[in-house]
Amino acid sequence: MKRDIILAGVGGQGILSVAAIIAKAAVGQQLQVRQSEVHGMSQRGGAVLAHLRIADGIIYSDLVPKGEADLIISMEPLESLRYIGWLKPEGTLVTAAEPFINISNYPDLEKIQALIRSLPRSFIVETQSLVKEAGLSRAANMVLIGAASPYLPIPADTMEGTICELFATKEPAVIDANIKAFRLGRKVSEKT
Repeated sequence: MKRDIILAGVGGQGILSVAAIIAKAAVGQQLQVRQSEVHGMSQRGGAVLAHLRIADGIIYSDLVPKGEADLIISMEPLESLRYIGWLKPEGTLVTAAEPFINISNYPDLEKIQALIRSLPRSFIVETQSLVKEAGLSRAANMVLIGAASPYLPIPADTMEGTICELFATKEPAVIDANIKAFRLGRKVSEKT
């Protein structure tokens, strides 16, 4: 078993937290993990990319080869298209619906979403409505982990346990809201 994952977004959206949660949960399942990250600008708004490779055997490289990603998880729709060349033909793309407009000539959102929908396996997740329902405005990354979780080789309860561990120093309400956000995201992919 092997899963190659690309995580994309912009600074401040929690991409590296998503990578850390998935990696820690995979290690908890006795899987091998390799991760590489590329930070964009040193401020919020710069591109952030992480390669995450999970396998039950030896992984020889940190980087996902172009055209070999099983899954792209993107916190931003335009960023998901930036890395579409890494997705294998039967791969899955999970992206937030809401744009992070950090450039003056941001392309038409409807055209971006139409391109995403044209892929054989894609999910555009309305993260903002789900984080409101979860009760935590900064939990969009947890929603996306949930939406992507059916495509990961890690049981949902293991992912939830890892989220609890990551937020162990926070108040119980924060932990509960992050778990709720994860579950709401998971429902999005399970419906289809």
